[in-house]
Amino acid sequence: MLRDITLGQYYQTDSVVHRLDPRVKLTATMAYIISLFLFDGIEGYIVAALFLALVIKLSCVPFKFMVKGMKAIVFLLMITVAFNMFLTPGEVLVTLWKIKITKEGVKVAVTMAIRLVFLVIGSSVMTLTTTPNHLTDGMERMMSPLKKIKVPVHEIAMMMSIALRFIPILMEETDKIMKAQIARGADFESGNLIKKAKSMVPLLVPLFISAFRRANDLAMAMEARCYRGGDHRTKMKPLHYERVDFIAYFVIISYLILGIAIGKIVGML
Repeated sequence: MLRDITLGQYYQTDSVVHRLDPRVKLTATMAYIISLFLFDGIEGYIVAALFLALVIKLSCVPFKFMVKGMKAIVFLLMITVAFNMFLTPGEVLVTLWKIKITKEGVKVAVTMAIRLVFLVIGSSVMTLTTTPNHLTDGMERMMSPLKKIKVPVHEIAMMMSIALRFIPILMEETDKIMKAQIARGADFESGNLIKKAKSMVPLLVPLFISAFRRANDLAMAMEARCYRGGDHRTKMKPLHYERVDFIAYFVIISYLILGIAIGKIVGML
């Protein structure tokens, strides 16, 4: 299951989405996430689903690869749905002992589940179609106005990029440690949920040691190459807007206007 986590991975192929400026993709991702919380109705989520399907189609990333990444959040999704379904007050539909399922609870649970699924897939599209270096450059350029108030923009962008890059590396390391411990007789599959959680504790010590070792090696490698980020550092591939980037901005704005307009029109009927 650990290998199914797609967040932080880069899927190399040639597509329209891959060739977009990283600033466009960052803006689109933030706009899409915000829109999921602005839309309040099935019509808005249909627009969001169609927009996401269009982006996935243009990215040339297999849909199965996207869905595979959802396996990692199934447990979180179930907890979110259960909490909203059982703890939201309202008109009672079903009563099971002391647990009450309300009409409002079911509505909120379904809404939160849709938002979480769309949010994860939408974020994965950005990381799958953008290299960590381009992501760092894009975040740094977008946050450049904060330099006027002495915010360490380059350092923040670099940390976020390295964190994303380390996600698939740590997942692969965890998978190796699990296989090594299974070969020594460890059992991670049998037992209830609490027992499975306890059996994962011995993974944490070697995983943290490996993570600190990798982080130290990366820091030493950057120091050995006299790495200094900031204003005076040149770029091998400077970011430039192309015609397709402006078209993408127009599509993003049109998507937001369409989604909000449909929600308002349906609300008036």
